[in-house]
Amino acid sequence: MKKIMMIATGGTIASKNSGNGLSPALTSKELLSSVPEIEKICSVTEVQPFNLDSTNVYYAHWLEIARIIEENYAAFDGFVVTHGTDTMAYTAAALSYLIQNSPKPIVLTGSQKSVYLRDTDARRNLLDAFSYCADDGARGVKVVFDGNIILGTRAKKTRTRSYNAFSSVDFPEVGVIRDGKPVYYIREEKGGTPEFYRSLDPNIFVLKMIPGLRADILDYLVNDYDGLILETFGSGGLPNYQSDEFFNRLSAFIKRGRTVVVTTQVEREGSALDSYEVGRKLLACGKVLEARDMTLEAVVAKLMWVLSRTKDRDAVERLFYTPVEKDIF
Repeated sequence: MKKIMMIATGGTIASKNSGNGLSPALTSKELLSSVPEIEKICSVTEVQPFNLDSTNVYYAHWLEIARIIEENYAAFDGFVVTHGTDTMAYTAAALSYLIQNSPKPIVLTGSQKSVYLRDTDARRNLLDAFSYCADDGARGVKVVFDGNIILGTRAKKTRTRSYNAFSSVDFPEVGVIRDGKPVYYIREEKGGTPEFYRSLDPNIFVLKMIPGLRADILDYLVNDYDGLILETFGSGGLPNYQSDEFFNRLSAFIKRGRTVVVTTQVEREGSALDSYEVGRKLLACGKVLEARDMTLEAVVAKLMWVLSRTKDRDAVERLFYTPVEKDIF
């Protein structure tokens, strides 16, 4: 029987009504006791580093989860992280960069309704997560939710209430859980030695373009942020509004040694900056990186990981464009 560590972090799955709305209250032991079938699948050791609504989970917590996994990696066959759905995709992406080439599975799951309720997706998701984690074919960072097995770099929350809350963006699901067992659409190699990283650069800003946004917003960002992610329109591009203000200020931003990544607000199919004049002109501003088909969550986490390792422009470009767990094509 495989040994699995469960890292409980809170979220809806562990919530009760506090009288002021739902908030995490159930312990890791209470979560496990709600699904006794798990005992037949694997041996579980649980830890609970924090118990938070995932709205309050950020880079410090990602590093803490990664630290726990690294310190216990040799002693366990896999890890299940119970997590709130709101920022689960960010945590899954971050763990994909902090723990690379893992032959052991690191599985994130949660629910849209508390395990405390009678009718809930929590018990099924928890059982599915352990079923996948204990399977011989499991590896790497995955989100297991509503029966789907999704790469950590490709997961995105696309529904706020439905049980099928997560989608795999621009990449197929690795597999599904059927009758309590994983069925793989994509078989992954399990070999290799895991690489652990222990730092992230939190000084990243995401600027969502809206029609008519003033270019001087960039002046307020340049002193405080090492990296800027521009969520542009369509396939990518900056407006000129009868002037070159955006382009001039962005060029100045880059000349200050800052990194700029351009992505799109459109959920699927990615950016293509060379398609239109507004995109090609953006590329002429300096060394601008293009997110292509990456999810926003993956772009944020990867840029934090890259800039924590180097600020050298050529090295940043090389690391950003080097695929990690099929995050970019």
